[in-house]
Amino acid sequence: MAEALDCDLAAIEEELEQLRERPKSAATHRPRREALLVHLPRVVVNHEPEVKSCSCGCALTRIGEDISERLAYEPGVFTVERHIRGKWVCAQCQTLTQAPLPAQIIDKGIATAGLLAQIMVATFSDHLPLYRQEVLFARAGYAIARSTLGAWVGAWGVQLQPLVDALKQGMLSHEV
Repeated sequence: MAEALDCDLAAIEEELEQLRERPKSAATHRPRREALLVHLPRVVVNHEPEVKSCSCGCALTRIGEDISERLAYEPGVFTVERHIRGKWVCAQCQTLTQAPLPAQIIDKGIATAGLLAQIMVATFSDHLPLYRQEVLFARAGYAIARSTLGAWVGAWGVQLQPLVDALKQGMLSHEV
């Protein structure tokens, strides 16, 4: 029995040593979002602040811009919406002004409302499973992983929950 215990302890020590020797880069690897394909057509949408002067009266100077790209879909054709928001600063009081980003259904997501609507209609109205939509999107020119489609469906459902609650309350308030 003591020999079995010693053998087990030695095996555990070996495993611990192997874990200590494992490079840390493999443990800290995070998946990254794929860049949108370069060959897709781009639609540029500029967002600039409405006022070009600061509250102190000085004119604002453009110092740069933030660019975000979102994937849009019209049946059969993928496009990229490129949102450009200029950064404007006052030279005297050092205040930064920038137009707000338009509201999105999925925060920091790449899907536009049109693409999400297409996925929802195909899933729930046309009864087209996500694995088939994955193949259709790949054939149309941009492969979207099934796991990503599923995550978008879930996020859309969370956003629609207040509407579902209101409909439920309205339906249950009637006798028939």
